Amino acid sequence: MITFFRYLIKKKYLFLFKYVFLIYFGTYIIACNDNLIDVSKPNIIIYLADDLGWKDIGFNDAKVVKTPHLDKLASEGIFFKNAFVASPACAPSRAAFLTGLMPARNGAENNHTYPKEGINLLTKKLQENGYKIYAFGKVAHGKMNGECGFDFYHKQSINLEKNIRDFFFKTNIDSPICIFIGDRRPHVPWTEKIIYNAEKVDLPSYFIDTRETREHRARYYSDITGFDKSLGNILEFLDIKLGKNTVTIMTSDHGGQWPFGKWNLYDDGIRTPLVIKWPSKIMANSITDAMVSWIDILPTILDLTSSESEENIDGKSFLRVLMGKTENFRDEIFTTHTGDGVFNIYPIRSVRTKRYKYIRNLLPDYYHTNHSDLLRKDGAGAYWDSWYKSSKQNIKSENVILNYHIRPKEEFYDLLIDPNEQNNLITSKSLTKEIRKLREKLDQWMEKQKDQEIVIYSPYPITEELPHKKKIEFLNKKSKSSIR
Repeated sequence: MITFFRYLIKKKYLFLFKYVFLIYFGTYIIACNDNLIDVSKPNIIIYLADDLGWKDIGFNDAKVVKTPHLDKLASEGIFFKNAFVASPACAPSRAAFLTGLMPARNGAENNHTYPKEGINLLTKKLQENGYKIYAFGKVAHGKMNGECGFDFYHKQSINLEKNIRDFFFKTNIDSPICIFIGDRRPHVPWTEKIIYNAEKVDLPSYFIDTRETREHRARYYSDITGFDKSLGNILEFLDIKLGKNTVTIMTSDHGGQWPFGKWNLYDDGIRTPLVIKWPSKIMANSITDAMVSWIDILPTILDLTSSESEENIDGKSFLRVLMGKTENFRDEIFTTHTGDGVFNIYPIRSVRTKRYKYIRNLLPDYYHTNHSDLLRKDGAGAYWDSWYKSSKQNIKSENVILNYHIRPKEEFYDLLIDPNEQNNLITSKSLTKEIRKLREKLDQWMEKQKDQEIVIYSPYPITEELPHKKKIEFLNKKSKSSIR
């Protein structure tokens, strides 16, 4: 070959030399680096945050917390302003995501529970279509990760950048791939490496403004920015590795662990950030108001990859929304919450349209509680001490705590004029028709789902004092012993 090149130069056939050289060199590079080979089926990246509130991201008009890499991703794809999870706790949310079935149908209703035997995972359909699935960190919940049948799984939800780089440096890509990445952030405990000034963080108007609350908020924001940085580095690496024919999805399993967020069916609990990027396919820097659910994400992926769909599931493809062909998808979003061990025994159901939300609290004669207000751990819920102290001196603070722990049987909100869901309109005569309509829709849906309204542990009646930390720790230990 070298002798041939010298001959060409000697004969001054430089144009032919350049042509032959480019063909030879290009063939050599492709042979050595299969990353440059374009495939007809797109690669998929699904990047999951843990407990990230939908309001707490730069591209959704957050005022203080900085998320430049998430903002860049949103500018390159489509932002779903009305995306919702099936349930605001880790295990039922992720089980619904992976099965396309709502909690009552898949069996994972209480937190730390799993789908019933025989329930199919939608990831299997991708594998049947030739995809290999590589997963890193918290994708499913707990032991379910090991039962998902991933082609590779690394359980660490920290050191994600290193683990992903190490894996792909020694792995040849010989098929389309789907990568799940599950970061632990900003799940509690929040980082002690604070990069925000606690005095300057913003708080929701319905919070109690104390020094301890601001300090915890600064820690939460610091974890979000740390998550954002890792995401930026990982996606930059994967962009080079996988090429342009890659669908990138970023979302969160539910809202943050704050009062009226996680474990609640207010929007701060069930509404989630959702961004999808697909270069040259999805219009960059676009926004949609279409209402979609987490149970719809994998059916959409199956659709756009021409994989076989799963029959008789609750999720459905929103590919037409993704491709800009329609702004309409779901008319209602149904959500459920059952509980979380002995910490949260407060089942709730809800139905939401773009304008109204109807919430049904199944145990209104019992306290709403969770880990944060009961255990009050540093980096999670320690600020609750300051809330209770403030409530003894301030009627507004007292009402915040009262509304948190004790709730009516039904709630109804006009989200157009009350997006923070602070004014319960359930007794409004002018809205009687709308209330009845959503009440009936929820009844019909629960019957169709065969919702048994299960309650696993004994709730805490409002006729008694709130359970104290030692009692909760004893009950938790007892419950774990009974499970064994």
